[in-house]
Amino acid sequence: MSKLSNIKRLLCPENIAVVGGAEAAEVIRQSRKTGFQGEIWAVNARRSEIEGLKCFASVKDLPTAPDATFVAIPREPAISVIKDLETTGAGGVICYASGFSETSDGQEYHTDLMNSVGDLALVGPNCYGILNYLDGAALWPDHHGGQHVDKGVAIITQSGNIGISLTMQERSLPVAYMISVGNQAVLSISDYIDALCDDDRVTAIGLHMEGVDDIPGFCGAVNKARNKGIPVIALKSGGSDIGAEIALSHTSTLAGSDELYSALFHRIGIARVRTLSEMIETLKLLHVAGPLSGNNISSLSCSGGDAALVADFGSPLGLKFNPIPDVQASQLQKQLGDKVSISNPFDYHTYIWGNIEEKTNCFTRVMQGGYDISLLILDYPKSDLSEAHEWDIALDAMIAAQRKSGHQAAVLATLPENLPAKARSTLIRNNVVPLQGVEDGLKAISSAAWISSRWKELTNNNVSSIVEKPSDIEGEIVLLDEAQAKSILNEYGLPIPKSETVSISEAGFVAEQIGFPVVVKAVSADLAHKTEAGGVALNLQSVAEVTCAAERMAHLSDDVLVENMITDVVAEVIVGVTRDPQFGLSLVVGSGGVWVELMQDAIPLLLPVSRDDIHVALKKLKLYKLLEGYRGQPVGDIDALINTILSVADFALHNENSLAEMDLNPVMVLPKGKGVVIADAMIRMSSKERVN
Repeated sequence: MSKLSNIKRLLCPENIAVVGGAEAAEVIRQSRKTGFQGEIWAVNARRSEIEGLKCFASVKDLPTAPDATFVAIPREPAISVIKDLETTGAGGVICYASGFSETSDGQEYHTDLMNSVGDLALVGPNCYGILNYLDGAALWPDHHGGQHVDKGVAIITQSGNIGISLTMQERSLPVAYMISVGNQAVLSISDYIDALCDDDRVTAIGLHMEGVDDIPGFCGAVNKARNKGIPVIALKSGGSDIGAEIALSHTSTLAGSDELYSALFHRIGIARVRTLSEMIETLKLLHVAGPLSGNNISSLSCSGGDAALVADFGSPLGLKFNPIPDVQASQLQKQLGDKVSISNPFDYHTYIWGNIEEKTNCFTRVMQGGYDISLLILDYPKSDLSEAHEWDIALDAMIAAQRKSGHQAAVLATLPENLPAKARSTLIRNNVVPLQGVEDGLKAISSAAWISSRWKELTNNNVSSIVEKPSDIEGEIVLLDEAQAKSILNEYGLPIPKSETVSISEAGFVAEQIGFPVVVKAVSADLAHKTEAGGVALNLQSVAEVTCAAERMAHLSDDVLVENMITDVVAEVIVGVTRDPQFGLSLVVGSGGVWVELMQDAIPLLLPVSRDDIHVALKKLKLYKLLEGYRGQPVGDIDALINTILSVADFALHNENSLAEMDLNPVMVLPKGKGVVIADAMIRMSSKERVN
């Protein structure tokens, strides 16, 4: 069988084998507890029975090749058992043992394992395994907190302990699968996503991950999920290395690996979350409601404080609180009286508290305003302090309002613990989203709206949704001096200033030929940052000034670059290319010139890149306001800037085997219609002949 077929046998087994002692016994207990209906076979040559099951001496003695096997014995005998399973035609195996590629002495064992596995779908090694709450298969040697579901979300994690914790959550998130991937020696996160997409009972996929080895394969699996309508979110651990060490260029410091992962997630439509609680709330919303049609929300509460809280947290997330339309506003005013101010977020006061009919009418009228989702802010009292009958009325009214209005509803508790399990269960059963915690709940809404928006962009094929496999650089890498770098850019058709490289004694004469004002720069491959070394003189207006400036640079280089001074500049932009071991070459665009380090206003873009990708990225920069003509200033030539960035990306892809790094800073953006000019350039590339 193929690996994909075996993954499906592993994920949804009709029978299970366990190999080992204590951990194997725990798998039997947990599978029984979770309700597995298929056969379970125990394998242990030293015992006659485990948990009441007769033990087979070897996996070769089993009645048939098992769909899924949990192997919980030390690494060396585990490899032998896995080889036997492959020979018998088993489906998949979970290798619980550690001591493989993650340890200093484990590489030999890793190699032996890879030589033994064949077409087996192998999970791990060094992992907890798989929990299938749909079919009751608990290939998991420990306690867990999940229960049977008919449909739910799948969670893939690189931490067994995080997996356990997520099964213990008390947020009413229906978990269909919990997969602990371990070392990913055979099966990768991409393989699990691919297989899960073929299970119609999976409503969303959550990833807790440290990284991805096969970026193109990962993109393909997530694109398959999107095409199936299954949203994916990710909690990536491990921060950026930005600022950890000084690099030759600004570009490298602006494009740390964490930023590139964010760029990857954006490219393929994965919503990135930052905490486990945010992950849970987002998956819960996606399970109940799916990606939202937009980010226009209404908020209902009987407290002005709650209304302000929602507005304060929601607005920075880009959520819109459009006014309640006139028709509905008039109806609400008539219903609630003049003392109630009609607004969004809406404090409807307590005049109708406890009245199911009035509450239903009020909530329905707000929701008829056409919002993408409407929130009822509701915090239940402690069960030992008060009867919750009137809170239940509010809950029922929101459920009825969703049914009558035809628009999505959610109930949001300001504190996670203030929405009890019974209420959450009632809401999910009626397809209303129970959200716990203002910040996490609103972030979940923002993510669900973003996923829908990004999916539409990807469907329209105006933006890229793939990342190519990175190529290795060939030849010795050298730093080009600025004159050499600009010569290459000029050959490629990129806009550079009128310039000439001359000896110091000729600088004044050449400046006169170019026309004042001019810039004089020292020319040396040893000067990555010329300004700090005193190797740049700007706005020189005469031969005497040029000669004096050139002579001051004699200790830095024998030659100088003389070029015309760019004036009438709307904005200075950095356009860079950097190389990452996982992602290969990528672009960086951001605020340039002296603002690079101060503003930290930059966005990485993975290659290949489209025109729309670039324009969307530019719009996210603080700098973009300048390009649009800030406070009456001229509008910048945005089209020319995009064309230049596209040309830089094209140059990078054509030279992917030789280009190590490029730093174009600043790229001077002139008024609309006048183009852009690359004022400074740093290129590191191999000595191997480049492609033009």
